[in-house]
Amino acid sequence: MVFLRALSGSKTIAIAQQGRTDLWPEESKLYPFKKFIQKYAFKKAHLIHAWGPVMAIHMKATGVDMDKVLILPKGIDLSLFTPSTNNSNKIEAIVTRSLMPEYRHDCILKAFGILHQKGIDFSLTIVGDGTRLQYLKDLSKELQIENKVIFTGRIPNTELPKLLQQSNIYISMPITEGVSASLFEAMASNCFPVVSDIPGNQSWITHRENGQLITIDNIEMLANELIWSLENPELRNETLIRNRKFVEENANYDINMKVIADQYHKLIDSRK
Repeated sequence: MVFLRALSGSKTIAIAQQGRTDLWPEESKLYPFKKFIQKYAFKKAHLIHAWGPVMAIHMKATGVDMDKVLILPKGIDLSLFTPSTNNSNKIEAIVTRSLMPEYRHDCILKAFGILHQKGIDFSLTIVGDGTRLQYLKDLSKELQIENKVIFTGRIPNTELPKLLQQSNIYISMPITEGVSASLFEAMASNCFPVVSDIPGNQSWITHRENGQLITIDNIEMLANELIWSLENPELRNETLIRNRKFVEENANYDINMKVIADQYHKLIDSRK
């Protein structure tokens, strides 16, 4: 759409990039053509809004004029996602990503299968729907953990904050990531984040400092790091406080959207 606006000679063009590159899938035969279109749109744009640092890195590598780039996530509603106290001595994990192959729910289930074999108690709530739902249900039975795994299916957004508050660990294992609102929601709700070790997550999480970074598809590592988090409750609890403060300072929807709106209004006024 932005490409067509640029071709039409539009006087004011703004781009908001949400994904790491917004060119997906990267193995597509059309990737070179998409890359050409994106580069043209970047060149013609007057304002480029990157939701996070990982997008800016890609933009710089593409040759974008960084003087016209605004780096700021839109943030989340902190009045909805509030911290809670969970003193459970077992893992009560939650996954809130779509049940699609790129989110690697199967690896998460297999890691919990290892925990089950080791006699470690847990509960795992998997929120949402997608093409892998039945496969994942069957896999949980195969791993003999179906009694400890809850598949909620699609739920209203109003129910999500409560589910996060009832959990103490948030897990997300995508193979690619831009800026994850789901991660911010979990951090705001006092869930300890365990996420895949990819650039989109590295922007916000440092391993064993304010969460854990897991190599993609490394089931053994995921299981071991979950055990580590269980065995280090003091560090985990300290992390929850820091993460809530971080989200308040960097991902507050009310504050960030005002900054973003002001930038857009300034652009419009300057192009009149």
